Amino acid sequence: MKIKQINGLNGTITVPGDKSISHRAVMLGAIAKGTTHITGFLMGEDCLSTIDCFRKMGVQIDVSDNEVVIHGVGLHGLKRPQEQLYTGNSGTTTRLLCGILAGQDFDVTMTGDASIQKRPMNRVITPLSKMGAKINGVDGNFCPLTLHGADNKLHGINYELPVASAQIKSAVLLAGLYAQGQTTIIEPAPSRDHTERMLRALGVDIKSQGRTIVLNPPKDLTAKNVNVPADISSAAFFLVAGAIIPNSEITIKNVGVNPTRTGVIDVLKAMGADITESNFKNDVEPTCDLTVRTSKLKGTIIGGKVIPRLIDELPVLAVAAAFAEGQTIIKDAHELKVKESNRIAAMVTELNRAGADVKETDDGMIINGGKTLNGAIFETYNDHRIAMSMAVCALGCNGESEILNQDVVSISYPDFFDTLQKLGGV
Repeated sequence: MKIKQINGLNGTITVPGDKSISHRAVMLGAIAKGTTHITGFLMGEDCLSTIDCFRKMGVQIDVSDNEVVIHGVGLHGLKRPQEQLYTGNSGTTTRLLCGILAGQDFDVTMTGDASIQKRPMNRVITPLSKMGAKINGVDGNFCPLTLHGADNKLHGINYELPVASAQIKSAVLLAGLYAQGQTTIIEPAPSRDHTERMLRALGVDIKSQGRTIVLNPPKDLTAKNVNVPADISSAAFFLVAGAIIPNSEITIKNVGVNPTRTGVIDVLKAMGADITESNFKNDVEPTCDLTVRTSKLKGTIIGGKVIPRLIDELPVLAVAAAFAEGQTIIKDAHELKVKESNRIAAMVTELNRAGADVKETDDGMIINGGKTLNGAIFETYNDHRIAMSMAVCALGCNGESEILNQDVVSISYPDFFDTLQKLGGV
């Protein structure tokens, strides 16, 4: 994919449905009683992997252009699959499924692609084992994982998360649905709370107070239709593009603005981005329209409690920092090293390839912004967020750039380059 420097992105767009909510809607719809209609579902490879796994466990799932319909089998209605469950590139599918599968009465093996097989799973294996789950992995930590559900009965635990992670938290909560007794989780800092919100909507007794979440296991879940808002992680690429490209104004419709996910808006505003919100709505998840205009950005410090609220958006925020005046420090972001790629090393390498001044640190990077950036051939590391981040960067680089293996965007945003073209960017 070749991208030239441009002078203006303008228009109104809708980005795909939220990936995190799409995953959870399928998982909880599958183990609920009744039929769940999901609109706005993200038809990306990761979420389709979740659908495939539940189909293999006997759940009827109908997919059309307009909606996904889940014919739930109830909390104890999943069946032993006849083959391994394959989760593709999806860490969310893999880790959250561990929680559900730990509570089943059958054994199952789960694996993913080469990237997933390198991603650590002991962060969910450890608390689930404390609940009574029996999980074996390669070197005790990596896929393929075999869950011996037939051998165990789960019990609730009081668990303090070692890091603020929605995936670990959700795996424990989902296992808690099948456990005897109460499950309590204490977070070091707030992480995305889509699981808690959706469980509450399905009738589960789950309470959040401060950093503590308490779940009492239900007899069953009651299906509820889900309208998936647009994914703020996908919107972030256009928020940054609109801010750094001259003569731009972009409106993104119906974006999910759950407070545990809006760190990217807070940071961009702190950098001086002209972003306005309008047309607020609030159902299970709050939404609004976001409008961004060309802005004069300045450097900032990104770290501490905001990191769990924007972990997926840090690559594109690094791009914003490269175009900002002054220094930006990203810290406390160890998690970036164990995503689809080592996103710290990847972004440092690729931004420097364009002429930016970026240095890697143990837990983030230091970006001295305001340098003139030039077109280059950018690697994507088989990582959808790196691909889209460098495409945004290329829009502001002198000359022409090339994005290698651009099809990797299909993991979360199959039509990304079409949307960019609609705005005048390709």
